[in-house]
Amino acid sequence: MKKLTILLVEDNILNQKLIILNLKKYGLSIDVANNGLVAVEKFKASKYDIIIMDVMMPIMDGYEATREIRKIEKKNNSHIKIIGLTANTYDVDKDRCIAAGMDEFMTKPFDVELFRKVINDLGLIIE
Repeated sequence: MKKLTILLVEDNILNQKLIILNLKKYGLSIDVANNGLVAVEKFKASKYDIIIMDVMMPIMDGYEATREIRKIEKKNNSHIKIIGLTANTYDVDKDRCIAAGMDEFMTKPFDVELFRKVINDLGLIIE
């Protein structure tokens, strides 16, 4: 089975460490970007299977970063799975994530079992 490569876009270092700790047990390769602008640059430079995108960050938020990534993909005829991550739990927040081009939406605190289910539902398998 292919080892999945994840770009974690999260500005909070404590959240980064918690998410990485939880995902490492699945043998996933994880790269980190501290804001949306860095995420777009990393996306241009490397290949990822999944992006976990915090929506509220300084410099460039997750919505704008997702829109930028989708513009790049149109030129390349590609599509990466992007999962929005936010502390907000309202339907309007999910709708905003989907409207920005995200494939799915999760709320904080990060739930690794829910993430595993979401990834499997998107067609990427985590054992």
